[in-house]
Amino acid sequence: MTSAPHAAPGEWNITDIPDQSGRTAVVTGGNSGIGLATVQALAAAGSHVVLAVRDPERGEAAAAGVHGSVEVRRLDLADLASVREFAAAWRGALDVLINNAGVMNTPESRTKDGFETQFGTNHLGHFALSNLLLPHITDRVVTVSSEAHKKPGTPRIHFDNLGLTGEYRPRTAYSQSKLANLLFTLELQRRLAAAHSPVRALAAHPGWATTNLQRHDGSALSRAVMRIVAQDSGAGALPTLYAAVQDLPGASYVGPDGRGEVRGRPTLVGRSAAASDPAVARRLWAVSEELTGVTFPEPATLTGT
Repeated sequence: MTSAPHAAPGEWNITDIPDQSGRTAVVTGGNSGIGLATVQALAAAGSHVVLAVRDPERGEAAAAGVHGSVEVRRLDLADLASVREFAAAWRGALDVLINNAGVMNTPESRTKDGFETQFGTNHLGHFALSNLLLPHITDRVVTVSSEAHKKPGTPRIHFDNLGLTGEYRPRTAYSQSKLANLLFTLELQRRLAAAHSPVRALAAHPGWATTNLQRHDGSALSRAVMRIVAQDSGAGALPTLYAAVQDLPGASYVGPDGRGEVRGRPTLVGRSAAASDPAVARRLWAVSEELTGVTFPEPATLTGT
């Protein structure tokens, strides 16, 4: 792939996306918010984009408004059987997998496999999907995290109680899942490098963007502030797109360049110490394999090795 054209710092936009003709991307949750904005930008640049969505009818409605080559396939990240079905049906090369879908600050509930919903959907579903699709992936895996991996408090992986049973707090669960996204990216990149694979794992966060994710946020103040300071989904998608097309090192983390990383143009950003701990990343990987029954593929099956 041709590297993205040069853009001065703070000016990178969708017009800087290089020609994506002949490439294929999967965007989970591609029917709304930053997922749909990501689909629209990649399709406009020439990529064939698959919207991997829980509700195909809504996916088709969203796809109808996209200019370019797109298709819709069903994927429910809260159901590992659906994840396996999606991956088993894939044929041919897949250039970019964008793990975008997620739920945020939801009331306490469980996935079809019995996992806490935010951890099960945001992390375990994408963990299983990425590993099952890796033999087809030729370029990169981009996982959408959040600055919530740093707060509230000091987020950690609750290995002794991943479902937060008896101590569930929506924001604590969300922070744990977003921390898990970054630890997954860290360990995935380590494993890809060890396997001498050219595939890269990267992460991005949208800053504060107006999407459907906030519908469970019970704070009227938070919603009011968001209407004032948040950027739209198109701007929120820029870090994901930057991570998907720029020539960046593996394990890079992309976010907005503005104050507090709330809004702005995409740039490389830092992560918390907890999100940079390789030992915790390896432990989370082992637990995730055990919970999902999905493991890192044999190196010989990876594209380009």
